Amino acid sequence: MDQIKNHALIRALDKLLDNEKIDAANQVAVERLMNARPVLVDIDSALNVIPGMTKKTILHAGPPISWERMAGPMKGAIIGALLYEGVAKNPKEAEKLVLSGAIKFSPCHEHRAVGPMAGIISPSMPVQIIENKTHGNFSYATLNEGLGKVLRFGAYSDEVITRLRWMESELAPALKAAILLSGGIDLRSLIAQALHMGDECHNRNKAATSLFIREIAPYLVKADLPRAMISRVLEFIHSNDHFFLNLSMSACKASLDAAQGVANSTMVTTLCRNGVDFGIRVSGCPGSMWFTGPALYVKGLLFPGFTAEDANPDLGDSAIIETSGIGGFAMGGAPAIVQFIGGTVTDALNYTTKMYEITIAENTHYSIPNLNFRGTPTGIDVRKVIETGLLPTINTGIAHKEAGVGQVGAGVVTPPWECFETALLALAERMK
Repeated sequence: MDQIKNHALIRALDKLLDNEKIDAANQVAVERLMNARPVLVDIDSALNVIPGMTKKTILHAGPPISWERMAGPMKGAIIGALLYEGVAKNPKEAEKLVLSGAIKFSPCHEHRAVGPMAGIISPSMPVQIIENKTHGNFSYATLNEGLGKVLRFGAYSDEVITRLRWMESELAPALKAAILLSGGIDLRSLIAQALHMGDECHNRNKAATSLFIREIAPYLVKADLPRAMISRVLEFIHSNDHFFLNLSMSACKASLDAAQGVANSTMVTTLCRNGVDFGIRVSGCPGSMWFTGPALYVKGLLFPGFTAEDANPDLGDSAIIETSGIGGFAMGGAPAIVQFIGGTVTDALNYTTKMYEITIAENTHYSIPNLNFRGTPTGIDVRKVIETGLLPTINTGIAHKEAGVGQVGAGVVTPPWECFETALLALAERMK
């Protein structure tokens, strides 16, 4: 069977390589990606703005999955969301509600949204609204909760629900007022600056979060909000170096969605995982077409007291950042990241330089100073992945397999081969 599959892959690759139609289509797709200008324009509840969201819908990270197959952290986060929404009084009631079929689950990516780790978005949650000013499309993401016991890792204790409700009642309205006064915050500009300050905007967002505070603080003051509220909002953001993560993700999502649907393009527009399956989508295929394989375990550094037995397989929509050409693809400019994910500075440089072999272009807006300001490797090409044998490098957090324990480490992971093999075969069949 493997030999038959290998022959089919070779035939498909022969058909797709050195193909002028595909090369032209990929150029269109990657230029749409690089020319996108994502701007944070507003905050509103998910129910009001996310396409297809209903009062009985919960969105999740990764490709489609049923409740029965979901990983522990995702189930825990869904229970937490139902408690937060007030439709269940306790975890047992929440699970009973799910099993009754009353709740519809759907991938964030199929609703122009993204979410870290479990990626849960429920109707009442405030979401940041990002407009791609170049192409006119929008993307959505929740506000980052911080570290520790948080919903995205499956926690649903009283402190988690209390924090979420504070974010809805105070944090979101304050930021909304400031954002509207600002006229919009240019996320592409902040990301470009942060990359020059040692971030890669996935697992290291220290500079980007600081830049965001610098950008938003004057408008919080101008919004004439109560002084105590401004203080609480700024303290919350300041205490969480990962606050910018959700903004980075949604900026990349808005950019990549503009590149979806280019006929004959072999450029990847989505990399994501739900803790069980890894899924990719490709520009030249319909957005509803997923190519999946088993989510792999992350290799890296575990926090003290945890072992590999505690880890859940790869989880979250945050690999949209690598899909866009930063994150793991920009580690060469973020040497401090190795203190968090393991490895050496040389490893970080090597991760970036290898990604040039599987991408279409060098980014015209995002560059790496210690590579002589070379643009980051951008636009993953399915053909090149199969031809070179190199898989995209993703740096990510490691979630505990049990709901609510939280993050237990960080490291590097790749998608499974199956995703790219099935995508290549499908692209060859669709080639016009």
